[in-house]
Amino acid sequence: MKITGITAQQKDPNRVNIMIDGKYRFSLDISQVINLGVKIGREYSESELAEVEGESQFGKLYGRALEYCLMRPHSAREVRDYLWRKTRTTKYKTRTTGEIKEREGVATELTERVYEKLVEKSYIDDDSFARFWIENRNLTKGTSRRKLEAELRAKGVSQEIVARHLEETGRTDDDELRKVIAKKRSRYTDDQKLMQYLARQGFGYEDIKRALSDDRI
Repeated sequence: MKITGITAQQKDPNRVNIMIDGKYRFSLDISQVINLGVKIGREYSESELAEVEGESQFGKLYGRALEYCLMRPHSAREVRDYLWRKTRTTKYKTRTTGEIKEREGVATELTERVYEKLVEKSYIDDDSFARFWIENRNLTKGTSRRKLEAELRAKGVSQEIVARHLEETGRTDDDELRKVIAKKRSRYTDDQKLMQYLARQGFGYEDIKRALSDDRI
């Protein structure tokens, strides 16, 4: 079997379609074409083509996972969950007929390889993720230390990493309480209801009483 054509994709200029004996077989990104030595006229056995096709699947999955990581930082667990979902069979509707079909998930070995490359390229790093999460939550709204810890632990970040980054921020629950009270005071004219809301956000009872007392001064 011989490669008879290599054509650029319209939707993704970084990928090309590979034609085998005049028919489309799979696509590759440009770097893969170079690294694998793919060129017009080169001949392959079926088993060799299967290996190159495997690289095609790897390139597609890595590209999607990279986009996911670049949307915002994610924890290692979040990325693993994302890749696990790619191993599941999914249903989709065809554009032309509206027929419901099934798309098989990718092999677990492929997701592990993608995960390892993301780690190698530093796109997965719980230290960086914890720092981003804490800084972002401090900027957007007041958040208690207890709630931050719970959020990060739920995302699979270790207790050691969470504690270290919370200490490095220099944030205090007193400061965060003032932020929340300033934002929510107009909604809660009843101090008791406001206290209940603040407690649900993870703030301590004594801290809440002191903050509300200071707010009245």
